[in-house]
Amino acid sequence: MSTHQPIIIGHRGAAGVAPENTLRSFAVAFEQGAEGIELDVHLTKDGEIVVCHDGTLDRTTNGTGLICEKNWDEIKELDAGSWFSDAFIGERVPLLREVFEMVPRGFLINVEVKYAYEGRMEKALLAFLRESGRMEDVVISSFDHKVIKRIKLAEPEVKVGLLYAANLIDHAAYAQQIGVEVHSLHPQHHHFEKEDGVSAAEAGLATYPWTVNVVRDFQKMIDAGVTGIITDFPAKLNELLKGE
Repeated sequence: MSTHQPIIIGHRGAAGVAPENTLRSFAVAFEQGAEGIELDVHLTKDGEIVVCHDGTLDRTTNGTGLICEKNWDEIKELDAGSWFSDAFIGERVPLLREVFEMVPRGFLINVEVKYAYEGRMEKALLAFLRESGRMEDVVISSFDHKVIKRIKLAEPEVKVGLLYAANLIDHAAYAQQIGVEVHSLHPQHHHFEKEDGVSAAEAGLATYPWTVNVVRDFQKMIDAGVTGIITDFPAKLNELLKGE
């Protein structure tokens, strides 16, 4: 068995057991041993950064429509928990600021940018991070690697990660093609092998594969030497790591 201990990162909190991207889901993740969380952000019509995976409210709230067409005053009244279970009735869509307020310093916050919103998201997110004084705790990732490059150029201090599902020939080499310093790789775990982990580590890249939920895949990522594992079930991964 490997002696390497990756950190546990709760995917949208503890999305397997609580309504994703809610304060309760993040709290459960930490209760289950997570050392970091992954979350998704969108912009409201009035410029607030809210935590939600989808661009619409339909799937995870009792509301409907595009987040970018709603003001925060409308969104904050919605129920974001009852779709998952009656036990979570009353959970709300949180602001990114509220998540930062609940997460202790020193814990990783992986912020995934879903859409650029014509560059408005980048400006709003960087302004928030500068004000928060938590830059060292944050990694900004996105499937849109042009967004990642623009964010890094605008704020060299911020850590950025490349999110992708491609089965790349050389993961580390791709990161070197972006033209800015990349902190981390965020590959879909099915496309990440031990040799990929070795080459990433040699290139000085952190690795955070997603979304890993079963024991055999946990073990495969542990053996690959990844920096952290993004999972819907922090408790399950924590149990395995304690037995290592």
